[in-house]
Amino acid sequence: MPLPSPEPSPPSPPSTHRPAAPWPPAAPPAAGPGTALARVVSDTRLIFLRYLRQTLRSKVAVVFGAVQPLLYLVLFGPLLSDLADVRGFGGGDAWQVFVPGILIQLALFGAGFVGFGLLAEMRSGVVERLRVTPVSRTALLLGRVLRDTAVIAVQGVLLVAAGLALGLRAPAGGIAAGLAFAVALAVSVASLSYVLAMRTRSEDAFAPLLSSVTLPLMLLSGILLPMGLAPGWLDAVSRFTPFRYVVDAARAAFLGDYASAAVAQGTLVAAALLAVSVALGVRRFRAENP
Repeated sequence: MPLPSPEPSPPSPPSTHRPAAPWPPAAPPAAGPGTALARVVSDTRLIFLRYLRQTLRSKVAVVFGAVQPLLYLVLFGPLLSDLADVRGFGGGDAWQVFVPGILIQLALFGAGFVGFGLLAEMRSGVVERLRVTPVSRTALLLGRVLRDTAVIAVQGVLLVAAGLALGLRAPAGGIAAGLAFAVALAVSVASLSYVLAMRTRSEDAFAPLLSSVTLPLMLLSGILLPMGLAPGWLDAVSRFTPFRYVVDAARAAFLGDYASAAVAQGTLVAAALLAVSVALGVRRFRAENP
């Protein structure tokens, strides 16, 4: 007699056992240099547009930011007309000497005070909110600096237009080179201003420190009057001021002396200032926003 076949056993429930996750967890795939650079560029654009919209909502601040250099141009420039033939004043007329200096002054003071905006954001908590976003820390600096530089570039163009109306005659290439020097200096000074703001963290400390730095820089750089008019000891002291070389280079460009030693020295100094200040700013922003 054949034995009955055993009944089929019910299917076993699916196993809930999961393989253990490796520890430590694997690091996310590293982004290539091209991907990281594209992210910095994209984030910088976002930050730049954010602050540009903020600036455009306050047109009065942009206009009044250009008023002070225009006052120097209109009220102080005509006093120099009789100095054009004085030894040490320079090879050009009064406007070819004075307008490049005021361009550099615009970069020095216009970009030097941008740290106050960062202090206000730190106090209101905007910086804390940005810290938790995945935005590139480098872009947090570059976006702000690009906005500041764009404002100063527009003010510089208005300043040159006013100078042309008052009698400035300079080659177009020289004017473009002078504006380029002012823009490079604005990037450097704005980056350093943000670094100082994050170091001091207080308007009470930032304001006197800024005044103590910018005023000697303005006087020793020969922004208002060429240092060729200064006595020997003051001329020697001014040569330790990097801004002097940028001012001399801008003046030489306005005279059309593109191949002069002054333009070469000013270009090297401006490039060095640009590299050092942006590197310091990026390092500080990364340290403050881990």
